[in-house]
Amino acid sequence: MPKAFTMTQEFLGNPQFNISDQTVSESCPSNIALIKYWGKYDNQIPANPSISYTLNHCRTSTTMEFVAGEEFSVRTFLSGHEEKKFAEKIEKYFKTIEPYLPWILTGRYTIKTENTFPHSSGIASSASGFGAIAKCLMNLDQLFSTDNHQPSTINQKASFLARLGSGSACRSLYEGLVVWGKTDEVQGSSDWFAAQYPNDDIHPIFKNFNDWVLLIHEGQKSVSSTVGHGLMNTNPYAERRFQEAHENFAKLKTILSSGDMEGFIKLVEHEALTLHAMMMMSDPAFILMKTGTLEVINKIWDFRRITGLSLFFTLDAGANVHLLFPNDIDNDRITDFIKTELVPLTQKGGVVKDVMRF
Repeated sequence: MPKAFTMTQEFLGNPQFNISDQTVSESCPSNIALIKYWGKYDNQIPANPSISYTLNHCRTSTTMEFVAGEEFSVRTFLSGHEEKKFAEKIEKYFKTIEPYLPWILTGRYTIKTENTFPHSSGIASSASGFGAIAKCLMNLDQLFSTDNHQPSTINQKASFLARLGSGSACRSLYEGLVVWGKTDEVQGSSDWFAAQYPNDDIHPIFKNFNDWVLLIHEGQKSVSSTVGHGLMNTNPYAERRFQEAHENFAKLKTILSSGDMEGFIKLVEHEALTLHAMMMMSDPAFILMKTGTLEVINKIWDFRRITGLSLFFTLDAGANVHLLFPNDIDNDRITDFIKTELVPLTQKGGVVKDVMRF
């Protein structure tokens, strides 16, 4: 508890503000976890550390209009369509973070967002969405506050605020490989905000990667991630899973520095399957993978066994498959295989193409 108190005290807002009407805009990418976060404590504290790649093209752009001195309210629009349920969620979120931004309930908001990727595509819109909102709020905080903010502190506080809206959103505030959750393997890692993994400790082979998302299922998930996280509280394998995540960080640290692609593939795919194994061992159990998900996985394994090429997968909390492969001389052979053998297994021929952002 003392550590938590110290950290939240660090981000408490300065009561001295000059409030005025303002409009700010920000953009934030999504991310895909390699070591998965599944299970959390109060205040969006992760039960185990996670690490993700930040994407480049898949992002949310947000414009926030603030009218000072009016009764607190929020209206939200996604691609021009009003989203009243999301507005209710943001109102609740703003009330939660008032201790850190004391001015936040002193006006009226209109928030307009656009995503560069389709809804229900297996790309975390909550991560990019709350990341963009947190960045907008920090822009307003800088405009209103009488204190001077250091750039590093601004980004760290934005990550802290994003986490309180959506846990994985805190990782989207940084480029490259990003860690969230305290681990002895990464200096500066924290449960309270994300930290960038040191670029100098990453072999060049892991810095030029593609992430193509196969849209196996484009509808709403049968079980939300929020519910799934909650079911880890009674999962009989939860504690072993949390321990394994720490163990995998130690393995990954060696893999990243040495350029061990085979070890990287093995660990990333194991983490993806472990995530879904936890779902199947929950009470009640649930399965988010579809038939197409399993077909894609088996085809990837066959392709890799026959060709020896580095095409592999990870999964988020859904049916869609993230295809990971490096940009190298065998790129055409891999992309041809994806187009001819894997894309036909998607629901509507959908695929979202992205790259890792460094």
